[in-house]
Amino acid sequence: MAGFAFASAQKPAAPVVEVYKSPTCGCCSKWVDHMADAGFKVRVTDLADHELDQLKAKSGVPAQTQSCHTAIVGGYAIEGHVPATEVKRLLDEKPALAGIAVPGMPIGSPGMEVDGMKPSAYRVLGFDKAGATRVFATYDR
Repeated sequence: MAGFAFASAQKPAAPVVEVYKSPTCGCCSKWVDHMADAGFKVRVTDLADHELDQLKAKSGVPAQTQSCHTAIVGGYAIEGHVPATEVKRLLDEKPALAGIAVPGMPIGSPGMEVDGMKPSAYRVLGFDKAGATRVFATYDR
């Protein structure tokens, strides 16, 4: 009986984040570290550029939201340097979206921290299966 109480009180395992990236991208590796530091289990697969482009298309990532890496977690696509807090929010709220993205590679977003450079303001965009986007979160700097 005590074993049952202990097992039911344990925190559920964090979802696995499947990250697909170029093998030579250092900022992608920093984003992977950011996600792991936030408690996610992360698995990384290196892909050739054309394979990564195919994955983005298959995952419904609109062209205007694309960045350097794509992740899949909980059935959602995560594109680019999205903060872990927004990924957790997405998984908690479960909105009717195909995914969220930080377009481009804004300085100061997770994995894009650069010593001596002022962080940029950026937006996390939500996107649906039709490619429509909306602001999911804003990071003013």
